[in-house]
Amino acid sequence: MKLLMTPKCYRLAFLGLVLLALVPPVLARSLPDFTKLVEKNGPAVVNISTIQKKKPQHRFRNMPDFPRGGPFEEWFKHFFGEEGDSAPRERQAHSLGSGFIISEDGYILTNNHVVEDADKIIVRLSDRRELDAELVGTDERSDLALLKIDADDLPVVKLGSSRDLKVGEWVLAIGSPFGFDYSATAGIVSAKKRSLPRENYVPFIQTDVAINPGNSGGPLFNLKGEVVGINSQIYSRTGGYMGVSFAIPIDVAMNVVEQIKSKGHVSRGWLGVLIQDVTRELAESFGMDKPQGALVARVLPDSPAEAAGIQVGDIILKFNGNPIDHSSDLPPMVGIAPIDKRLPVDVLRDGEHKRIQVKIGKLPDEDDVRLSRAGKNTFKSNRLNIVVGELSAQQRDRLELDEGGVLVKEIKEGPALTAGVRKGDVILMLNNEKVTSLEQFKQLVDELPEDKSVSLLVNRRGSPIFLALRLEED
Repeated sequence: MKLLMTPKCYRLAFLGLVLLALVPPVLARSLPDFTKLVEKNGPAVVNISTIQKKKPQHRFRNMPDFPRGGPFEEWFKHFFGEEGDSAPRERQAHSLGSGFIISEDGYILTNNHVVEDADKIIVRLSDRRELDAELVGTDERSDLALLKIDADDLPVVKLGSSRDLKVGEWVLAIGSPFGFDYSATAGIVSAKKRSLPRENYVPFIQTDVAINPGNSGGPLFNLKGEVVGINSQIYSRTGGYMGVSFAIPIDVAMNVVEQIKSKGHVSRGWLGVLIQDVTRELAESFGMDKPQGALVARVLPDSPAEAAGIQVGDIILKFNGNPIDHSSDLPPMVGIAPIDKRLPVDVLRDGEHKRIQVKIGKLPDEDDVRLSRAGKNTFKSNRLNIVVGELSAQQRDRLELDEGGVLVKEIKEGPALTAGVRKGDVILMLNNEKVTSLEQFKQLVDELPEDKSVSLLVNRRGSPIFLALRLEED
């Protein structure tokens, strides 16, 4: 069968080919042009490097004299120092990140983890000048740090508002991934108000902008050339970019900056409750039409919530007039609330709506909050940098311990960690004294000598282990 085409068909086919040829240019014209944005704002982005002086622990003590002139003399000197010096040589660790200039007189905003524990901070400008930076202040909870360099008439970024961002909006990041300075990557806003583990007070902006190590602390721009966020974290199983990255909203960051400038530290509001999401099944059990709000799972002792009468099982629906859709909405609202001011909290209790006036407290240190969560039978040792608590009957049965000992619940960098103590260990003896109670353990810690090794006996998964603990002299 032979197919014949009429002149009309030829015209339609030709028109179709023309349209296909025009599609790529049309699509290209619809994509944003970031060239002017990068040209204008690139000079205000900086590269940040740090130097950390690390003193490694002695691997060997009381080394015997090594033979002079022998084949291993230089090797011994390299690891154990010159004659009479058994201390290892100091090492230097370097880190790399990004930042951006927010004032012409040299204030720079970056991430706390970029400059944490740094002995020296070096800022490299777009004109290749390298200047030492002063650490004005940090806020670990929001992972922000404010730096200052001695310079004037610097290029600055224009600050926008993260509240005006919309999901699907184009955004662009400038930073130094893997040390490649002034790299620009673009994407869209994937979501807003993301809550991440250990970051309850920051409603993160989620994007699909390619962020990699070295981008941390760099700016996130909207199409107007305004900074709307600070690139901070990525979600990754490989250590590199996997399509999900997170930025700190600029509104949160500037609140931190103002507090650091005015007070030297950051204060946040505190309610004192442990909360969880309301699932569909829970909503049905509470007689709710749909899941919403923050369900109070625990009220911390001596907290503003306890003083106001908030109870376990209450569902917080509004805080200071703002609706709570998910439990993650509550902490950022409380964090920016004015301290010592009474604010309304709307709750659902036993099927009835109640309004409770709560006097907002000041958020305690993270360790103190952890102690409140752990309860009264807990002791924090600043000398050892650990948190210990009493053992439950089940724990004693499992470890076959009739009496004595304290359980290590938290441990951070310090003498105990250096000695080899781990979370979950049970401390049985300290400085040749049996540990009988929390109070007695506290007294033993207070009496520990400095700059001298003492014995420490722990039970680790049923096995006793002696460790050598040493408190360095201040």
